[in-house]
Amino acid sequence: MTDSPLRGRLLVSQPTLKDPNFDRTVVFVLEHSDDGAVGLVLNRPSQVELAEALPLWAEYAATPPVVFAGGPVVEEDTAICLARAGGGVEANGWNAIADGFGSVDVNRTPAEIGVKVHEIRLFAGYSGWGRGQLEMEISMGGWFVVDARPVDAFTADPEGLWKAVLGRQRGMLAWMATFPPDIQMN
Repeated sequence: MTDSPLRGRLLVSQPTLKDPNFDRTVVFVLEHSDDGAVGLVLNRPSQVELAEALPLWAEYAATPPVVFAGGPVVEEDTAICLARAGGGVEANGWNAIADGFGSVDVNRTPAEIGVKVHEIRLFAGYSGWGRGQLEMEISMGGWFVVDARPVDAFTADPEGLWKAVLGRQRGMLAWMATFPPDIQMN
């Protein structure tokens, strides 16, 4: 799969998905191939200040200026940083995903990056699926697949992102945004 229909899209967990790793999450799919998929949970802020983790990049931190938990897979000294930047071409330390949106190598200084960075969001950990696993979860109804907007990765209201993404869809998906966290409380 070279042109994956899932790369660059959002996975929005079904309200009935009760896996604690993905309950009411919005996942941005970074890569998807025959071998599996990798994504970032966009709505799980941590208590760790971005300035503490990346002092050189602190002025570029999106609000809230904290490190986010990108998923249940955590590897020591591994983080993924998404950025909103001027220019959409590949450059030193810049990997474009969409126009003005991509990943940035935070092992470089902001001055070394080949584009003008406007804001960043740092993710510790990621979400990963093996061969065919994500496709099976989607076919079993665990995820809604919807179009992403670059602003989704930088929302100032990460706790409201699940509801906001569903609410901007059409028909039944928009209605799902009103699904209560506990159906017995309805």
